Amino acid sequence: MSKKFPNHPANPERICWGCDKYCPANAMMCGNGSDRTQHPYELFGEGWQDWGNDTATAPAEPADPAATGAPQGPLPPA
Repeated sequence: MSKKFPNHPANPERICWGCDKYCPANAMMCGNGSDRTQHPYELFGEGWQDWGNDTATAPAEPADPAATGAPQGPLPPA
């Protein structure tokens, strides 16, 4: 089981976030690279966990099918 990923850690710069080991930045064990992996909060700021979750506010289908250019009615024979 993996560890719970924190949304806003107190000192994200002290830890490598590249795997479930969460090694100190100066003693990485996994060989994930020469630098530590930054926490998404450091990269994207406040509200990073909500990105891409806008589907609840967007309509599932357009109100007017003609607006999409979709064919209306049965297709003509080939």
